[in-house]
Amino acid sequence: MKKLVAEIESSGVSHVGPVREDNQDAIQLSDQQLPLERGWLYALADGMGGYAHGRMASTLALEKMFEAFYGERVMPIPQVLRRGVEQANLGVYKTAQHLNAGRMGTTLTAVGVVGNTLHLAHVGDSRAYLIRDRRAMCLTNDHTTVGDLVRMKVLPPDKVRTHAQRSILTKGIGLGLFVQPDIAQFALKEGDRIVLCSDGVWSVIEDHEFAKVASHAHDARDLSQRLIDLALERETDDNASAVTVHIHGFSHASVENDAPHKSWTLRDLFSRRQNPLLCVSDLVQN
Repeated sequence: MKKLVAEIESSGVSHVGPVREDNQDAIQLSDQQLPLERGWLYALADGMGGYAHGRMASTLALEKMFEAFYGERVMPIPQVLRRGVEQANLGVYKTAQHLNAGRMGTTLTAVGVVGNTLHLAHVGDSRAYLIRDRRAMCLTNDHTTVGDLVRMKVLPPDKVRTHAQRSILTKGIGLGLFVQPDIAQFALKEGDRIVLCSDGVWSVIEDHEFAKVASHAHDARDLSQRLIDLALERETDDNASAVTVHIHGFSHASVENDAPHKSWTLRDLFSRRQNPLLCVSDLVQN
């Protein structure tokens, strides 16, 4: 069977930043070994520094999301992403209870590229940007007190980055038994670039600057690194992470839909597990 498949180049970089002692961000990119018929998944989670075990929370959230995405082949993608968020939330919540660690929390922003459609799941204040025709559009809403004030038009958008309460979340993974993610879909075009980033990046880089940086980048790895370098140059006060996905085009590939179901282990899903201080992963997927 022939199926439309995106030809993708991707890269991710995570840096502890100039202020924090540890990196509570986590990133994960799909591996080429994973089943082609499902598509490609990219995700970023920012552990909450005010709560215990932020790095554990962010890493666990990504594990649960990838397990859901590649473990369920029948359910529609939006439902799979919703389930992934629910499993991530429950996993972090239960782990906190088991460790008697108090509250553990993290943001979670994930995108699945399936054919020419971008599927998005989002909780927290990490962000996803779509860069097209030299313009950058933020695809996510910040689940923060300040974000709510902007949506209510109490606070102008240009005050978000400098507001003293910028990082106070109104919604996060692991903070309760239930969480309601934002789920959305967008049509993709050849040449599109998707950027996922933690608030340590977007808090010091304006929306329009993402497109400007992308216009000078040679490839996905260069774009991710340029964003991190700029965040560090501007003295971000948090961990800084960015995942870049470049859509080079689309092609039709043969997919065996009736192949026996394979069980994907955490070793399969995380064969490209990243170093917590500096993560760079480059893939070209066809």
